[in-house]
Amino acid sequence: MKILYCGDIVGRAGRNVIIKHLKEVRQKYQVDAVLVNAENAAHGFGLTPGIAEDLLHNGVDGIITGNHIWQQKEIYPFLDSNQQIIRPLNYPETLPGKGAQILNINGKKLLIAQVLGRLFMPPINSITEPLDKLLKQYPLGKNVDAILIDIHGEATSEKLALGYYLDGRVSLIAGTHTHVPTADARILPQHSGYITDIGMCGDFESVLGFEPATPIERLTERLTIQNRLIPANGEKLTIWGILAETNSDGLCNHITQIKEVYNND
Repeated sequence: MKILYCGDIVGRAGRNVIIKHLKEVRQKYQVDAVLVNAENAAHGFGLTPGIAEDLLHNGVDGIITGNHIWQQKEIYPFLDSNQQIIRPLNYPETLPGKGAQILNINGKKLLIAQVLGRLFMPPINSITEPLDKLLKQYPLGKNVDAILIDIHGEATSEKLALGYYLDGRVSLIAGTHTHVPTADARILPQHSGYITDIGMCGDFESVLGFEPATPIERLTERLTIQNRLIPANGEKLTIWGILAETNSDGLCNHITQIKEVYNND
């Protein structure tokens, strides 16, 4: 399979660049499946059912989220009813939604799952225990053709450790959450693809997708901590993503970072 995973969609700029240009990106790279992280798609904080449907109707096969998924409460029923969206697997099972889904892509099965990191993040359950249980149920190359695991976290060391922990058991381990693309896309020793952070989709001339003014004020310790971050929406919009190709056994044989820049029409 040829899988494209696009980084965190931030606000209107991120939504627009995906909705307007994803079909040409799919054609350019001839991908089988496109996944996006959309936990910041609703004005930078959370996701709504309407935005999720817009993404799914414009070339997105699966939506991955993160810790901000709970900020728009209208998404809760959608998490339970839709089979193309996941929230982190290591939240309690009593919460809405699922931490893993199997997507049927042209006769092949792609398992997607996400875990939240535990370093510098809100308190959360074990990272590895639910993944071990999931991968025992759906071993790569037997019940599923490819497996993508997203680790949504702050610490690079934690993401790397999980990469080596899962190496050889999944197709791709991809980090999200920091919105800053890292330069370490590679194939690990046991042939799983890996990157610490795939980046973001939106106005990259920004502070993590937001207008710089408020972050600068916070940096200089002015008393503006209550000012809300405003998603940036400048002249250029960027899609950052990771493109991975798998063998018949589901392991990774090629991985490359992509960056596509468009005018904000």
